[in-house]
Amino acid sequence: SDIIFHPWKKEENGNQTRVILYTITLTNPLAPKTATVTETQTMYKASQESECYVIDAEVLTHDVPYHDYFYTINRYTLTRVARNKSRLRVSTELRYRKQPWGLVKSFIEKNFWSGLEDYFRHLESELTKTESTYLAEVHRQSPKEKVSKQSTVRRRKRAHAHLRVPHLEEVLSPVTTPTDEEVAHRIKHVAGSTQTRHIPEESPSGFHLQSVSKLLLVISFVLVLLVILNMMLFYKLWMLEYTTQTLTAWQGLRLQERLPQSQTEWAQLLESQQKYHDSELQKWREIIKSSVMLLDQMKDSLINLQNGIGSRDFGSDPEEKRKHFH
Repeated sequence: SDIIFHPWKKEENGNQTRVILYTITLTNPLAPKTATVTETQTMYKASQESECYVIDAEVLTHDVPYHDYFYTINRYTLTRVARNKSRLRVSTELRYRKQPWGLVKSFIEKNFWSGLEDYFRHLESELTKTESTYLAEVHRQSPKEKVSKQSTVRRRKRAHAHLRVPHLEEVLSPVTTPTDEEVAHRIKHVAGSTQTRHIPEESPSGFHLQSVSKLLLVISFVLVLLVILNMMLFYKLWMLEYTTQTLTAWQGLRLQERLPQSQTEWAQLLESQQKYHDSELQKWREIIKSSVMLLDQMKDSLINLQNGIGSRDFGSDPEEKRKHFH
């Protein structure tokens, strides 16, 4: 609904582009009921009137979850087969502006294929209705009109396929695959529809999922290590507190048993207190030193984790992947 067609504009390279704005209805419970869509269509200069049209449609769906992560490219190839017959071939590709996590990516692809199948099933039914209406009108024509039309058509010579421009066959190739033979083992036909689904090979996505799994494994290992270090630090502090309380109580009992009676006994008591104080101070130094070492190890682990995540984000640049894929 609310369709707005902008006029075609001719580009410097000879192609023509136009923008279409419309609103679609969504049935996904996680998405709003309606969403606005911006579709940019590009008709290549290799298209020939009444012979072949090649149009790429870049579809941006707004107001849906993660709409800024992906967009859709649909290539419509409409070719003339016979006098009253044309063939429509549609190739579709899901492209990413930003690389999502594995769970988000599977969510996007699942909803993408579901919505795409519904859309092209509806397109198929509408084309079938149009074809039925056209054939009914042809059969209702009088014999004289048919004979006159056939004689007129016989005089017209249709341009042969080999007279097309040389680079037309290259433009006619689908968006995702150069030839059908190379990806025949990756194409799965959807029952009850003319739509074909391309199942990606394990090379790009498989490596991505494996790298994500390894990254999650490393993060889990670092977190477990941090928990163990924190438990060790807590145990040492608890033992220190327990030992201090025990020694304090023991010293208190000794003082309550017998008080010094002479200066020599007072000097011995002060000397023992000084030794006890020095030993406790040494223990505190060792505990603080071990605590600092544990904190340094925790700091190094967090720095390594940050570097690993940073290198992973840099390596998953969608622009580099797209260039490598092309």
